[in-house]
This record gives sequence, structure tokens and C-alpha cells, in this order.
Amino acid sequence: MDIEIGSNLYRNSDGTIEIEGVPQIQVTRHPSTGALLVNFALFDAEGRMLAKLVDSTLTFNDRHAYGVKKTAHSLALTEAASGKVLLQLDMKTPDVVSFSRGEFCTMKGRILEVSASEWKIAKQTKSGQTIDTKGGAVSIG
Repeated sequence: MDIEIGSNLYRNSDGTIEIEGVPQIQVTRHPSTGALLVNFALFDAEGRMLAKLVDSTLTFNDRHAYGVKKTAHSLALTEAASGKVLLQLDMKTPDVVSFSRGEFCTMKGRILEVSASEWKIAKQTKSGQTIDTKGGAVSIG
């Protein structure tokens, strides 16, 4: 599976996105329907889990503060009160998933920002690169 994060293309990944060395996002497709399935853990700045997605369904939602909008080909995790998009994933083709927008804390408490043009954690920024993961995880940060 190829994963676009901002304007970066990570080819031949296993669907795992490691952020600062920690697997935080897993993207797969449903074996019979082909629907996008996302596993994700949302943390606060102290590393406490606030929400957890399992197969694109919120299984943990601290104080019902988050909402999920999903179709067979897209998923958006939002803050319920503000509507702010924390994680936006879209299946562009059966083998290409785009992580085009998002802003959330990594497990280590830093903010990851993803826009259409780049991803950024603290002073690290990456844009416009193509990286072959050789069947492994996408590693950012």
C-alpha cells in the first residue's frame, strides 16, 4: 500500500504509520468490501489516551469529546465541540491512501501537523519526497 502524508509519498508500506518511533496509525482495507479501516490512538500532551479508533470505529472516547465521519473510502476524526479535523484519511485508489490533513499530539506529547503540502513535528518538516518503505512501516518524526 502507498500512503501519501502531505505531499510526501511512502511507497510499498505495510499500512503502519510510526510517529516518533511509535506505531500510532494503522491503515488497512476490509477483506471483503474493500472499505478503508483505520486504527488510531489519540493522546494529549502528557501522553494520556483521549480516544481510540479500531477498524474506523471509536472504541474509546474520553468525555465524548470526539466524533468520526466515515464512508467506505474516507475517515475524519474531529473534535465534537469545535469541528476541528484531527485526522483525515482518504482512499484515492485501492492501493493509495492519502493522509491529507490533521493535527494531534504524538505519544511523546509533540504536535504533528499535516497539510496538503507537508508534515511537521516541532522543527522537523518534510515535503515533496518519495520514500520506498520496502514493505515496512512509514516512519515520520
